[in-house]
Amino acid sequence: MSPQDIQLLVTALGSVLALVALIVSRSKLHPLLALLIVSVAAGLFTGMPLDKLVSAISAGAGKTLGAVGLVVALGAMLGKILADSGVTDSLANAILERASRKALPWAMAGVAFIVGIPMFFEVGLVVLLPLIFGVARRLEAEQEGTGSAYVYVGVPVIAALAAMHGMVPPHPGPLTAIATLKTNVGATMIYGFIAAIPAIVLAGPVYGTFIARRLAVRPDDALVAQYAPEGARGRADRKLPGIGLGVLAALAPAVLMLLHALGEVLLPRNSALMHFAAFVGNPIIAMLLGVIFAVLVLRPGQPEAVRKALGDSIKPVANVLLIIAGGGAFQQVLTSAHVGDAIVHLSHHLPVSPLLLGWLVSMLLSVSTGSATVGIVGAAGLLAPLAGSGSVGNQPLLALSIGCGSLFFNYANHAGFWLVKESFGMDMGEATKTISVVQSIVALVGLGMVMLMNLLPPLA
Repeated sequence: MSPQDIQLLVTALGSVLALVALIVSRSKLHPLLALLIVSVAAGLFTGMPLDKLVSAISAGAGKTLGAVGLVVALGAMLGKILADSGVTDSLANAILERASRKALPWAMAGVAFIVGIPMFFEVGLVVLLPLIFGVARRLEAEQEGTGSAYVYVGVPVIAALAAMHGMVPPHPGPLTAIATLKTNVGATMIYGFIAAIPAIVLAGPVYGTFIARRLAVRPDDALVAQYAPEGARGRADRKLPGIGLGVLAALAPAVLMLLHALGEVLLPRNSALMHFAAFVGNPIIAMLLGVIFAVLVLRPGQPEAVRKALGDSIKPVANVLLIIAGGGAFQQVLTSAHVGDAIVHLSHHLPVSPLLLGWLVSMLLSVSTGSATVGIVGAAGLLAPLAGSGSVGNQPLLALSIGCGSLFFNYANHAGFWLVKESFGMDMGEATKTISVVQSIVALVGLGMVMLMNLLPPLA
């Protein structure tokens, strides 16, 4: 490793520590300001030209808002429609009536497992927030148990969505590793499902039950009122939609993305049907079509009320959107400063097995740059020659190991961290105890499952 690599690694670590200090110290800076200040400082310390630094901040914020911000905004609109029409309350009632309090985390993890097959982490969380808030609010009203009801039902959802996002195709991370390593999609998917189940169990219902008793997390009242309005239950002034129609409206975006996922496996790459599936299955288009569908089937004949509700739905998430943009700027500065290259150079000095090496490199890149995709691309690119030489006996497991590593310790330079923190109204410590620890458990259990499955004969 060169002195420049060491400087980059020290700067990356110092910038994360400085970010946390600015937010939790006496200054109590708004996270957006703290993110931008640390982004500028990190760029200056790494010697980035000023024009490149400004471009990185602008591009990172814009790219993240384009990829995540529009989905969050559309998800807020969909959540508002579902809540105002009574769908959220109906779904919450159905789950509460069919599951005991102890079984609730398992039920929520099961729902998120299904939704998480085609959906990105951030998209799935936005889609499921109305259900999380609806169930948690009912638990609050019934005054059952101690601690945070929102953590109790939210952590299993976070665990399931994270595991599916990092382990199972057709999510972009696993697909990128598969393409780079030139391995098999089907085998990787089977291995991913097998590894995801114990990871979800331990990081979701098990850890969620443990940590919920120790936290008093409650989202902002405006968000709770938007996603789970108190007066929705038992309204007699209008007919509530059927539970089947409500589920269809809630999961319409997931269905469209799942069709895209199936198309990638079953359809020719350049076919017209594949192009159509890719279009409607794009997260932004899927969420847009989901909102339109919900408006048409859940709130017919009330255009003025719908327009006002959709406008009001954006206000509570505006702060979340800006913070996510700041996280994208910070991530892009670290990436443009070539912190990832320093991590790759460090990996050359780690004499370990290819499966563990892939996990370590992906983990270090993801933690340092704030991008799981960067972690997967970097690790897969580094190990591709080794995989091509035949030194790796089970290449699908190598792809899975790399995906698992990218999930480890999602923290302050990840957009997903801020989405969870701000959506649930957490401070930095509470967010660390939830999403950061949850994803670390998923990553470690995933690695353990990779090592166990490597002892078995490879899938044909």
